[in-house]
Amino acid sequence: MPSFDTVCEPEMVEVKNAVENAAKEILTRFDFKGSSAAVELKDKDITIFGDSDFQLDQVHDVLTNKLAKRNVDLRFLDIGDIQKLGGDKLKRVIKVKAGIESDNAKKITKLLKESKMKVQGSIQGDAVRVSGAKRDDLQAAMALIKSEIKDLPLSFNNFRD
Repeated sequence: MPSFDTVCEPEMVEVKNAVENAAKEILTRFDFKGSSAAVELKDKDITIFGDSDFQLDQVHDVLTNKLAKRNVDLRFLDIGDIQKLGGDKLKRVIKVKAGIESDNAKKITKLLKESKMKVQGSIQGDAVRVSGAKRDDLQAAMALIKSEIKDLPLSFNNFRD
């Protein structure tokens, strides 16, 4: 029975490269000289540092530009609150989302059921497996999911015939 998986997974290699490029640019930019402006990646958390709100926003802009150049969808980023460190230093933790949360997975399966298509959606951990009798039905289901679920950067993989 033909099937595919709907997933929400960023290219972590591209994220890592974008963070490294942003760190290089921050080191060489004149307006960041002598400041604590920095960006670093640990697991799936990007931490940006700065001396003021304005500088933190500038570092964030540099990071988002580098991510956009690397074709990383910015909807993967879950931007946290600004935290004060010692002195005038600030930091912000940005989490890189991976996997479909259960609320969104339920929304996708409900969407497939209400569409009256001849496909079934089942939640498999942090992915949604969609199976159907015909390949055309699966392609129509992909188009439907892409058009209706706009707040998640979804991709489709593991297509089996």
